[in-house]
Amino acid sequence: MLKINQLKASVEDTPILKGLDLHIGPGEVHAIMGPNGSGKSTLASVLAGREEYEIGGGTVDFDGQDLLDMDATERARSGLFLAFQYPVEIPGVSNINFMRAALNGKREHAGLEPIAGKDFLNLVKEKASLVELDGKLRDRSVNEGFSGGEKKRNEIFQMAMLEPKFAVLDETDSGLDIDALRIVANGVNSMRSPERSFLVITHYQRLLDYIVPDFVHVLVDGKIVRTGGKELALELEERGYDWIKEGVVS
Repeated sequence: MLKINQLKASVEDTPILKGLDLHIGPGEVHAIMGPNGSGKSTLASVLAGREEYEIGGGTVDFDGQDLLDMDATERARSGLFLAFQYPVEIPGVSNINFMRAALNGKREHAGLEPIAGKDFLNLVKEKASLVELDGKLRDRSVNEGFSGGEKKRNEIFQMAMLEPKFAVLDETDSGLDIDALRIVANGVNSMRSPERSFLVITHYQRLLDYIVPDFVHVLVDGKIVRTGGKELALELEERGYDWIKEGVVS
């Protein structure tokens, strides 16, 4: 599904990713944890195609395609989805119209006709129920006036509508209370399938109590330095990162 080999990336001439390797198979859920400044959100942004990051080397194969050779729109239409750490507001554009345009863009890329109005509304109702997103929020401008929890639920609603092959969740648990965390996690878990993979980026083990990963990776200074199962996240919660950083040779 996704094969990253020796990926290097920088922003404003500051190296951040320094030869990162990561392979994620179909249907797998991988979590990345690490101290502040280790490159977690940079990885998410590079995968999504944000232009402010300069690629200094390496390859990223996404389902047989050269991801680094695709622009952000092409990546999205090919099945990659990024749930932002800080979802942006889009004043004047309703959630419904935004989703209709995004979904039909993906359908056009796949050679399909635009979705019929009735089918679209039924799909909206079905997917919104996964994250308990009510009609008033669906009809408002994208994320405008939403609480932090509502923005994160809206991100997962968008993901459910688009049904990507690969989803990156960049600190989706940030700012969520326990009820909102449960709702968001339930929405993600409802989408787990043998054909869909996830990369979950988080600071805290608590999210992984709800979205249980197949693998946990520790990112330090732009490289993955340790990989394990879900028990590694529990060890990090108990011991922190210093014991791992002490064993890393620069």
